[in-house]
Amino acid sequence: MYAHALKRIREDDAILNSRDLLHRFYPESNVSGFSHADGMVTFYAQIASVLKPTDIVLDFGSGRGEPLLDDEVAFRRNLSNLQGRCARLDGCDIDDAVLEHPFLDAAKVIQVGAPLPYSDSQFDLIVARWVFEHIDDPLFTAHELIRILKPGGLIAAITPNKFGYLALSARSVPNKLHTRTLAAVQPGRKPQDVFPTRYKLNRRSTLQQTFGDSADVFVAYGSSEPAYHFGNPFLYRGVKWLDKHLPETFQPILFAYIRKKPRA
Repeated sequence: MYAHALKRIREDDAILNSRDLLHRFYPESNVSGFSHADGMVTFYAQIASVLKPTDIVLDFGSGRGEPLLDDEVAFRRNLSNLQGRCARLDGCDIDDAVLEHPFLDAAKVIQVGAPLPYSDSQFDLIVARWVFEHIDDPLFTAHELIRILKPGGLIAAITPNKFGYLALSARSVPNKLHTRTLAAVQPGRKPQDVFPTRYKLNRRSTLQQTFGDSADVFVAYGSSEPAYHFGNPFLYRGVKWLDKHLPETFQPILFAYIRKKPRA
């Protein structure tokens, strides 16, 4: 069996880009461009189901707009673009690249540890895409997000599960080496989209403890297509199998939906 595995590695050792691997292992993506396991489609479909034309929305940690600028799949790109589908879309980030984000109605640079520059109960919806893993002060950040959210409003966040292999792998690598490492294990990831990770708000129990007094917290575990694969088909196949068979609490992704209580 060991010899057979080595043979398969040698047969599959050609480095492929993520799109080629997606088309190979998820046949439906040859038609639509995305797979049935696509985490971003799952996440933004939930948002689309509650988004109203009258909503004031904040994209928290919106960066330069990478999901829209770099996504080649029109359906997913349009699904994740909230501009024009709500009354107003604001965005903020600690990186001044947010000021160049072309799909926001207004953008602000925020400071770590400082209050968010928004009024109390200003937003109907706050979206945090791959942001919670970078937060260094969960209690302060949660307080600020709840403060600027309207009663009954929703925070929708997608983030790595602290005990999933994505987070465990990232935590085994010093932050200063993340850019170099991700260039190898996640072909196509751009250096400007890599930031230090903390993983202080990446467990179901932590989310419930941090937001629970002020909000109802709903957390689902899930996975998407393999992200860390070195461009190797054999490894890609192995990670896909792992995603299918891991227990729920070890799945790589958390989908968190946090609804502010009416009197919070």
